Amino acid sequence: MQFLNDNRNILYSFGIIIFLIALAACTRNDEPELTPVHQATPYTFEIPPGFPTMLNIPEDNPLTLEGIELGRYLFYDTRLAGRADEGKFMTCASCHIQENGFVIGMPRPHPYGLDGDSTHHAMLPLINLVWNPGTYGWNGSVPSIEEDVRAVITDPTEFNSSPEAVVEAIQNISGYPELFEKAFGSREVTLDRIARAIAQFVRTLISSNSKFDRYLRGEIQLTQSELKGFVLFTTEEGADCFHCHGGAGNPLFTTHKFYNNGKDTLFTDPADRYSITGDPMDRGAYKASTLRNIEFTAPYMNDGRFNTLDEVIEFYSHHLLWSPYIDPLMHHIANGGTQLTPSEKTDLKAFLLTLSDTTFINNPKFGKPEKFPDEP
Repeated sequence: MQFLNDNRNILYSFGIIIFLIALAACTRNDEPELTPVHQATPYTFEIPPGFPTMLNIPEDNPLTLEGIELGRYLFYDTRLAGRADEGKFMTCASCHIQENGFVIGMPRPHPYGLDGDSTHHAMLPLINLVWNPGTYGWNGSVPSIEEDVRAVITDPTEFNSSPEAVVEAIQNISGYPELFEKAFGSREVTLDRIARAIAQFVRTLISSNSKFDRYLRGEIQLTQSELKGFVLFTTEEGADCFHCHGGAGNPLFTTHKFYNNGKDTLFTDPADRYSITGDPMDRGAYKASTLRNIEFTAPYMNDGRFNTLDEVIEFYSHHLLWSPYIDPLMHHIANGGTQLTPSEKTDLKAFLLTLSDTTFINNPKFGKPEKFPDEP
């Protein structure tokens, strides 16, 4: 019995030695190390006071400092269309102009693409889109900013180009591969990465420092006319704007919903909300755009039919048109409008102008870079 126990002890000790040798072999310095996962620098998103806390940032495209920087370059680089060899240059900022609240502005209601074709609708401003729930465009047909960037490339009324041409153009500009590596972990330029970078930049375009914002923060006072206009804006007996555009409780000044607001009686537009939902009650319905920076974003309505705020206020006061598809929230349709008096129209306009944010339209972080990656 003692002999068997001794043998077991010897075998046990031998097994321990083999295990230690194997363990040492696994930890030798000449073994290959795992490649670390690329990590860009996370962007700290500061939500302005009173704004919604839920942000629409896709899990597969988190905001990073490197991604935003790359997106800003691409947003402003006119070679993005991939048609420089034809002597044709266009980029996002060709139509989305910062001083106009990132729309094309007056006098052209409809932008023209690289080959001269006009777009069908006036554009929507790129303001506070990080809170858009995923219904971009006047009829909500675009599910994400990334998808919108991809669509621009082949749209005949915009770049009228191809993904291959765009990728090749950016890939061959010195400096860009390094920026893609910093943002996404490799020097490879892809359409998906281009779209993701631009979308990151656009999601940082936050407007939250208008006169009305400062009033809500207790920093300044509004004039009597502006306060009267605010009351008109937020009451059904007044201008009745708040149902579709929100108010003090909705700092976005849009519900991101779609309404037939009484502009027409015949509906032949193939790109209204009905074209997306198939619901007959969506005929002639379009998104209620944000009223932030409304002073700078003329012309107004989905077709750009009004050039001034005075025209818009006059329309809602006296020229609403009834149809079977009118939205139920248009409470004054039976009277043709809210019937505001001249002084009330003045007060309402005064309030709307308090939504202008000059720090937004002049913020250098949102503007054109001083130089591009291939410039010394």
